[in-house]
Amino acid sequence: MTVQLDRHALVDHIAATLHSRVVRGEIPSGARLRQESLASEFGVSRTPVREALRKLQAGGLVELAPHRGAIVLGPTVREIREAYVVRGELEGLAAELAATLITEDQLQGLRDSVALFRRSIRELVERRQRGGGTRTHADIEQWTQANDRFHQGIHEAAGNERLRATLLDLHRNYPRDLTGIVLSENSRLLGENVEQHAGILEAIEHHDPAAARARMVEHVHSAGELIALRYEQRGVG
Repeated sequence: MTVQLDRHALVDHIAATLHSRVVRGEIPSGARLRQESLASEFGVSRTPVREALRKLQAGGLVELAPHRGAIVLGPTVREIREAYVVRGELEGLAAELAATLITEDQLQGLRDSVALFRRSIRELVERRQRGGGTRTHADIEQWTQANDRFHQGIHEAAGNERLRATLLDLHRNYPRDLTGIVLSENSRLLGENVEQHAGILEAIEHHDPAAARARMVEHVHSAGELIALRYEQRGVG
């Protein structure tokens, strides 16, 4: 049984890694995924790779064509927008519930996240003013850390495990750092994003469920539109 569980975990890991690369644009639509290369990269046999590709095919991310292997399809712009509409409503519900149920310790966690957001943008702007204009992995990493803490803190405060599990599934398909990748190229947009988080925090601090929900929905829709526009610029879907 343990071996079986480990094999399933390995297949899930390979599928999730490939999915993330496709969604981030690291593997472009139309690219061919070769089982031999992937097996070598992950240090496994072809069997878990083949199962992972079948899993991605079931999700519509790749097409398994005879004698051609796996061809990347990638998400369409419409799929991205639809996903973020759903995500916005669910995140909005979480914020609404959190505004009523949140504890002081959980509130402090959100405040710490907003402080980390502001520190990340301040350091990014200062570095670019010194001539370091190229985006680095550290820019995205720090923003993503703050973003994960903020949203996960709200999910926890909402106190609804089914809601949290559903949101987790959506985040696997469209990781939150996708927004960070886009935002890190534009300091103004990054600043607006930080203030959106601060506005959500303010509504939750004031225990205003309606405002918390509305601000969260607007925030998620804004992030989704940025990603959709990036895909449109790349001519996808």
